[in-house]
Amino acid sequence: MMRSGLPEIGEMEEMMFRNKTKQELDSILNDLQMNLANNYKDLAHDALKRLHARLETCRQEGSLKEKDYLKYRKIADDYTVRLADYHH
Repeated sequence: MMRSGLPEIGEMEEMMFRNKTKQELDSILNDLQMNLANNYKDLAHDALKRLHARLETCRQEGSLKEKDYLKYRKIADDYTVRLADYHH
C-alpha cells in the first residue's frame, strides 16, 4: 500500500522486476527485428520462438501484468503470421 504517494518497498521491487521483464522481452523483440532487417531467417525464427517461450514463462510466473502480456502476445502473434512463409 502506498503511503504519502510513495510505493512500499515490496511494491518497488515488484515494479523493478516487471520492468526488467519488459526490458528482456524488448531485447528479444529487437533481436527479431534486426534479424528480419538483415534477412537472417533462421535467427528471426529462433528469436520468435524465444519470445513466445519467454512470454509463457512470464505468464506462469506472474512477472508480467495481464495487459502487458496481451500486448506482447499480440506482437508475437503478428510476427508469427508474418514469418509463416518466411523460409529459405
